[in-house]
Amino acid sequence: MSSTKGELVSVKIIPNKQGKPKGKLADVEVIFEADAGPLRGLTLVGFAIWERRDGGKHVTFPARPYSVNGGRRNFLLLRSSNRARDAQEPLRQCILDAYSRLETHA
Repeated sequence: MSSTKGELVSVKIIPNKQGKPKGKLADVEVIFEADAGPLRGLTLVGFAIWERRDGGKHVTFPARPYSVNGGRRNFLLLRSSNRARDAQEPLRQCILDAYSRLETHA
């Protein structure tokens, strides 16, 4: 298990030691620190790090599945307040950096 501190959040990496499902490297929790205002002391779960086929890594965010006309879709639970496409990128990179540090020390 690894944890990294940020200004308002810390990231907790929980390695997937069983290897199931295939390609899942770790679960991730985002913990809101003392200066995070009303989110102080809360933890957001549901993130995961996956290995891509090309050897890279991908982060999935918490989501809830639902069906529309027989098709399966996901409702993202953490999304941009202004619909910016790249709003999740800083958090995604923070999670990947924390995982990279864990790999380096393992």
